[in-house]
Amino acid sequence: MSKRAYSGVWSAAPTPFTSDMTVDEASIERMVEHHLRLKIDGLFLCGTCGEGPWMTDSQRRAVVRLTVKAVQGRIPIAVQVTDNSAARIIDNMSRVADEGASIAVIAPPNFLLNATPGNVTALFMEAIDASPLPVGVYARSGGAVPVALDTYRACYAHDNVCLVKDSTRDPAHRDMALTAREKRPVLALLNGDEFDCASYIAAGYDGLLLGGGVFNGCMARAILEAVQADDSELARDLQARMTSLMYDVFGGEEIACWLTGQKQLLVDMGIFSTAQSYLRYPMTDACRKAISSALEREKDFLLPRSPDPQV
Repeated sequence: MSKRAYSGVWSAAPTPFTSDMTVDEASIERMVEHHLRLKIDGLFLCGTCGEGPWMTDSQRRAVVRLTVKAVQGRIPIAVQVTDNSAARIIDNMSRVADEGASIAVIAPPNFLLNATPGNVTALFMEAIDASPLPVGVYARSGGAVPVALDTYRACYAHDNVCLVKDSTRDPAHRDMALTAREKRPVLALLNGDEFDCASYIAAGYDGLLLGGGVFNGCMARAILEAVQADDSELARDLQARMTSLMYDVFGGEEIACWLTGQKQLLVDMGIFSTAQSYLRYPMTDACRKAISSALEREKDFLLPRSPDPQV
């Protein structure tokens, strides 16, 4: 498997807030160092897990600025710039470029009228053409504005697109993306489905970009390396172990505590100061108990002291 510029394991990082919902600089610094201990290859800021769609413009800029300051050039930083018109996306791209981001990431818009396939494609193309930064495309299934496979195909053929986060869970999209990568070998394909890491790596994807990367990144890398070593049994066992960990943190198969659970784990690990978020997922007694159990059970992967925790 070739080593592309943006391959490996990436984290769609959560945003830490203080009790009054101010972006927490000290927690960002701890989070960055923790990601580096996990050998994370890149950070994706202001995505869904990062609460980008709900933060104010000033909060998003603060997250990017403070993370860039903490990273000090050690790993690339991608930032979501999704918006409802190409003009707004381009404006967002300029802002994150000014703050030091490496890559601007576009996902389907949240609200768009006259959303014909042609108009959706035009929105993506206009923004990609004008971007001052290399562009990543965040492909998601569902959502208010459907994006046709042909739109994604056009994006992946564009010379300014360097990275794809594929969270579609769609075999047809995966096949199309792999074909696009054959034509543009510099295009990095990252799987965003953390409940199915191995099959995408086995199919030829270059890595993973995970919403739980801040805590499951070390285990995700072990899965990636097991697949690359043709050890499918180990990869399968590790995926089952990681899935169990995520259900403990996220509130079971219903994902009942999702982001609050993840942030509470980070509080318990000494990385975040609060579990505050805009999304206000509950923190149930059952979830709190499961998080505590998971932290004890998987401490070697969650807080690695050595380069290679025992699997």
